[in-house]
Amino acid sequence: MKYIFVTGGVVSSLGKGIAAASLGTLLERRGLKISLQKLDPYLNVDPGTMNPFQHGEVYVLADGSETDLDLGHYERFTQCVLSRSNNVTSGQIYEAVLSKERRGEYLGRTVQVIPHITEEIKACIRRLSWTSSVDVVITEIGGTTGDIEGLPFLEAIRQFILEVGIGNAIIVHVTLIPFIRAAGELKTKPTQQSVAKLREIGLQPQALICRSEKPLDREVRQKLSLYCNVSYEAVIEARDVEHTIYEFPINLKAEGLDSFVCKALKLQTPEPDMASWEGFVYRVIHPKVRVCITIVGKYTELQDAYKSIYESLTHAGASNDCGVDLTLVDAERIEHEGAEKYLRRTAGILVPGGFGDRGVEGKILAAKFARESRIPYLGLCLGMQVAIIEFARGVCGLKHANSTEFDPATPHPVIAILSEQLTVENKGASMRLGRCPIIIQKNTLAYRVYGRTEIQERHRHRYEFNVHYRAQMEKYGFVISAISPDGDLVELVELRDHPWFLACQFHPEFQSKPNDPHPLFQGFVAACIANQP
Repeated sequence: MKYIFVTGGVVSSLGKGIAAASLGTLLERRGLKISLQKLDPYLNVDPGTMNPFQHGEVYVLADGSETDLDLGHYERFTQCVLSRSNNVTSGQIYEAVLSKERRGEYLGRTVQVIPHITEEIKACIRRLSWTSSVDVVITEIGGTTGDIEGLPFLEAIRQFILEVGIGNAIIVHVTLIPFIRAAGELKTKPTQQSVAKLREIGLQPQALICRSEKPLDREVRQKLSLYCNVSYEAVIEARDVEHTIYEFPINLKAEGLDSFVCKALKLQTPEPDMASWEGFVYRVIHPKVRVCITIVGKYTELQDAYKSIYESLTHAGASNDCGVDLTLVDAERIEHEGAEKYLRRTAGILVPGGFGDRGVEGKILAAKFARESRIPYLGLCLGMQVAIIEFARGVCGLKHANSTEFDPATPHPVIAILSEQLTVENKGASMRLGRCPIIIQKNTLAYRVYGRTEIQERHRHRYEFNVHYRAQMEKYGFVISAISPDGDLVELVELRDHPWFLACQFHPEFQSKPNDPHPLFQGFVAACIANQP
């Protein structure tokens, strides 16, 4: 087993997750089996209860784990199907150690960061190694070198590398090389200081991924090599990509990162076959047509809140040889100013998930505009619920129909809490989560999109369509096109007299990949192209 640890220095948001995922792409296309892991220093047990404005989207794995959004990059860039072992937080580590202490497993000894916390961190890395039949494990450490909360993880890695042997593990350090415009030059000192901090801890990076807006000349590379104690060939330029993040693996290959890593870890592999990846990138950069799609959401100000949705639309666009131009509209604007102003010129409307009543009436108006204007509509999770509320109000005449999440006293609770959620008290990891089987009805738009009757999709919700209103709504052209195997839960709905209107209770964005786009997004983009104003 070989191990690659990805650390970050100077500042946060340098793209360690993209770097780790891109390296995984290259190694996988060399024929190696890989797995990726994220170690997050924050004390939350998982990001499931964290505000999207603070943390970005919560990425849901097949086993129901609520994880960091970087795991989305890992699954999109590789063939990995990850599990709860692939995302470890300080909260999980301390919770495990304190549980052992309460059970008396430490035999009365004083419990300390070293060795007990570091041993638990190492156990999480080993556990992934034991449960994954892979050649290489890539582990990203969240945060920035020098952060106090990250020190136990770095110390654990120092110990781990000694245990597995230096030839079996390397450190790849992602760092910033700022360009000072007044001086007209790149500065290496921040990276030198970052690496010096790592070396104080006892860690020596073998490679540097240098984020920069300017190319690194020979002099800069030589200085980094000399002062950071890495070989010249291991100074990897990583300029901001021009068009799409999917260019990043291609750029790292051109810099020779994968060749250096294989050499350092004594891995004998052929050159990576990047033909299909390069073909996808070409279609993203050079589409034959372009289409405008509007996303009506609650967290549109934050780039990472709907990360998987944006990427899924990119995948679907490329499969249709189409560039997708996104217009992001805050649902509260539509609530206060009306839908016509923001939606009249769009080719398609997508309403994503969310929690709480802020902006919900704006989302309902967006669904109404899509229905009445016959514009392609894709609703995800809450996007399905608002479409149901709108249809109940606007077509079925159920005045004040609502979800009990937003109005517990509504006379028509067309959306209600799942029965198993009634006794739930803890908010963390308590929703209906993860991959569940779904049965699609034939002779529906959903069946035409998927081409089969049985699918598996990932969920994250507490509320569901109230089936007591099924007959009443179906009478007016409401179609339930997919259900759970027991028939109790509604998974997909559509409108009988609309050219393309689909809404799902699950999150299809968590299963889309560059060369394997999700059918719902693929069909939605195709419908938007046909509806281009």
